[in-house]
Amino acid sequence: MTWDQQDPYQQNPYQQNPYQQSYNGYDYDPYGGRQQYAEDTYTQAPHETTPMPLVERQPVPEPRPVSEPEPTAAATAVGSRSAGRNGRAQPTAPSTETADAREPDPNPRPKPPARDRYFDTLRAVALIRVVTYHTFGWAWCGMVFPSMGVMFGLAGTLMAKSLERPAPKVVRSRLRRLLPPFWFWGFFVVLAMLIHDWMPGWQIVYWIVPFGDPPGNAWGEQAWEILWYLRTYLWFVLLSPPLLWIFRKAPVPVLLLSLVPILVLNFVWSGPDNRFGSALWDLSTYLFCWILGFAHRDGVLRRMKPALVIVGSLAAVGYGGWYAFSHQADFGTYDLDENPLAQAFWSAGFVMLLMWAKAYFTIDFRRLTRHRKLDRTVTIFNARAVTIYLWHEIALVLAVPLIDQMWNVPAFEKWLPLDSQWFMFGVGWILIAVFVVACGWVEDVAAKKKPKLLP
Repeated sequence: MTWDQQDPYQQNPYQQNPYQQSYNGYDYDPYGGRQQYAEDTYTQAPHETTPMPLVERQPVPEPRPVSEPEPTAAATAVGSRSAGRNGRAQPTAPSTETADAREPDPNPRPKPPARDRYFDTLRAVALIRVVTYHTFGWAWCGMVFPSMGVMFGLAGTLMAKSLERPAPKVVRSRLRRLLPPFWFWGFFVVLAMLIHDWMPGWQIVYWIVPFGDPPGNAWGEQAWEILWYLRTYLWFVLLSPPLLWIFRKAPVPVLLLSLVPILVLNFVWSGPDNRFGSALWDLSTYLFCWILGFAHRDGVLRRMKPALVIVGSLAAVGYGGWYAFSHQADFGTYDLDENPLAQAFWSAGFVMLLMWAKAYFTIDFRRLTRHRKLDRTVTIFNARAVTIYLWHEIALVLAVPLIDQMWNVPAFEKWLPLDSQWFMFGVGWILIAVFVVACGWVEDVAAKKKPKLLP
């Protein structure tokens, strides 16, 4: 029997299929399970008038008298669903629960994934693209897949979902998940810079809570220059409660107006030349992507006309690409990471297409669970996203002296492509895997979970 022929919800013939949108008075929400009406009743539909065929039952020997146990909550729920399906009570064997406990199903059905594998896959691809760009420095990487815009869009969606709970609790939870891995990583970076003659000032407080860019010396710049993403994410988390409230007052106008700040900074006022100004540029660059996550979560994208979304997205991508290539003389490259305005519009159009396709075509990548190794890889990338992002630059830095030592081994010099960047890329991923195993448990502790080497 193929995967498509199997129905993981046929273990109980009266159990509702969660992929059916509406059945017997229930509406199914793929994120939150079925939503029950206020009055949980099961009545026979008016059109169900055909009586059930009578089947002659064979006589069975009378069982020995035993003390009948109290029905459990699970058995009661199954019985009530059985009565609701056909409008009449169905007899159930008194020893069904005991038999099920004694004889487990030899062919267990796979359960549907609890997480959205489409978003998980996008996040994994974004992390791979980040490591690839920092290894090879290809300027076209950002145009093929604008990883930072994708990651902010996904984070905005999850933040909107989390804010269904009280906002202070959500913000504390986000800070708790982010800061301990950052502190653990920062301890080694700061210690290494102190050993290499760095003398910090009062700005070292940004290594505790990165509301601004943490300071450092040139020796550790390659390690700490990536912290702009954590700083921007932190500010978005703090600003999300009021942003979401404003967005829900006028969703489409607020979404369109979120591109105005980057236009103002680029053409009208460039902002202060300090940490606040740097944060302002990054917030303005990815504000549209973050609010786009709100729009996806609230169903705004799904309700928009496809033609409008496609034309608007292509227009934004076209403007971002034109601005990047027409201003190469100003930035020295067409790399989107060096051109905030081009990055903002290219990411806006690209991420909007990804989010709209997810909402309109209900893409979920459930079939990814068929490929266990690939599904396992996606799971690890998402459970260790902060660890991979923080430690990948250090892994690439350490790969260089490690490869230099390989030149001293004649066999390695003869048979390995030690001078190839692809070889450094492979060594870097091996070191990233080592850091994931050695340091990833901090993310478990931050999430109040049992620490594991691999999730």
